[in-house]
Amino acid sequence: MKIWIQAGYIALFVLCGSLSHAVKPNVILIICDDLNDYVGVFGGHPQAKTPNMDRLAASGVSFQQAHCTIPICNPSRASFLTGLYPHTSQCYGFDNWDGYEVLKNSRTLMDHFRKNGYVSLGTGKMMHNRGEQEWTQFGHPSDYGPFAYNEEKTVAHPWNKAPFRDDFGAIDGSFGPLFKLQGEISPENGKPFTWRTGNWKKMRELRYESDADRDPTGDELNARWAVEHLNAYAKKPKDKPFFMGVGFLRPHTPLIVPQEYFDRFPLESIELPSILENDAADTFKHTITSSEDDRSGDRGTKIYDSLIASFDGDRELALKKFVQAYLASVASVDDLVGDILDVVDSSPLKDNTIVILTSDHGWGNGEKDYLYKNSLWQESTRVPLVIRAPGVSKAGQSAVVPVSLVDLYPSLIDLCGLEGDTRKNEKGRRLDGYSLKPLLENPMTGTWDGPDAALTALYKWDSYYDPAKQSYSLRFKDWRYIRYQNGKEELYHTAQDPKEWTNLALNPEYAEQLAGFRAKLMTRIPESKPRPAPTAGDNEKWKSSYFKKHPEADTNGDGSLSWAELKAHKDGE
Repeated sequence: MKIWIQAGYIALFVLCGSLSHAVKPNVILIICDDLNDYVGVFGGHPQAKTPNMDRLAASGVSFQQAHCTIPICNPSRASFLTGLYPHTSQCYGFDNWDGYEVLKNSRTLMDHFRKNGYVSLGTGKMMHNRGEQEWTQFGHPSDYGPFAYNEEKTVAHPWNKAPFRDDFGAIDGSFGPLFKLQGEISPENGKPFTWRTGNWKKMRELRYESDADRDPTGDELNARWAVEHLNAYAKKPKDKPFFMGVGFLRPHTPLIVPQEYFDRFPLESIELPSILENDAADTFKHTITSSEDDRSGDRGTKIYDSLIASFDGDRELALKKFVQAYLASVASVDDLVGDILDVVDSSPLKDNTIVILTSDHGWGNGEKDYLYKNSLWQESTRVPLVIRAPGVSKAGQSAVVPVSLVDLYPSLIDLCGLEGDTRKNEKGRRLDGYSLKPLLENPMTGTWDGPDAALTALYKWDSYYDPAKQSYSLRFKDWRYIRYQNGKEELYHTAQDPKEWTNLALNPEYAEQLAGFRAKLMTRIPESKPRPAPTAGDNEKWKSSYFKKHPEADTNGDGSLSWAELKAHKDGE
């Protein structure tokens, strides 16, 4: 009798263990916008204050060399949320992601979770556009505010000066604290400012009396939405696991957050990034938009020059002001990440919820006389990536091998045991990335099935993208190789030159290594896909369609959209 009871207990234990194992983990994917390595654990800036992101890293694995597939919003998100490189989909730009045949016929990450029985909950900026239909339930749309409003249009922060505010306007030409407006007048039309928030489709007034008496920002609304739903799951677990995506806008421009965050970084104490004088001299990004001797056509260079000009040529003050706003914006998001972690870590969700923190791409703050994203240098391509997978990831450890955001999708399939084809039909494509699970289990070994270099493409506006004729970077553990679409090259020995100050492609001693890296790149990208023969009026139809979707692109207000206005608007997105 005793033996039978003991055997029964053993059988019950095995059954309960198998049932527990069968429970699918929940997933929370937190995506910040334009967040570079200004996060404590990633060491990008010594004054970064990110205790909550660091807390997550202390309980999971931080990937010290994670890189985006393309360093600008729309194609990056289209890439890692479908698990496909831009050269697979040909989505390098700002057209609607689901207008591309490959992407339209491939499942997004959130849709694949839904097909596997998950409730998919999303809020904020996940896809760049047109993504709400991919979720079971969606909260708040993308909100790029706060903005200053002068009774006619959104404009730069009241404290921003010309030419910066005029050159780049309400988005890229705007930074500063939220404060109580008391009769500040717009220099454009002499009318008083108010605060607004929202996006191009819909805006609302943002009431601000003080940091303690104001309306919530868009990011705060997204955090509250996430916390509300997480609390509901924590108190009463549902019969289905959940996949939650939370998209925060900051530190995307405009860098406008409550005053309290600016107060954390006194201007006189701000340290600037390490910048080598004349560092851009041996680089070639500008040559794909301008002549070799002219850097004025490159947006990142324009923003840098315009910002400094607005402070009467005082480079140090201009960059300190901008870096202060960037650090403040990062700190504002960190607090919201903390709100989410507080719910998870103080509830039963902690032991069965994977938490991921990342960004769509990085951002340069003056390195190489460049202030923007969309470069193939470290500042733009590197992203923070932290994954905490209970029972799998090693707490507080780091992986240093280069990995890609395109690896997120296959990693979550592996970690959550998802089944089924990620393609909707034969017109879709199988995932390009590799599972990061081996690196979560043994971060220090660097052993996994993925390639030895992270591949990043560069956005340059065009009406057609031939994947074999774009600009690319390969980031190896100790090297970065860049090849621009015009054949210009850059090579950096990152093990000895982590700031990428010396372009060794110009040194004949490295010709053999250069040829080897060039050959490796050619194996990673497809053969040319020439443009189909155009039909009469295609370009004008396309321009007309763009104008309908983006009437604000008509900057001179004449009721028609010129090609110059279209290009300027797309570059600004």
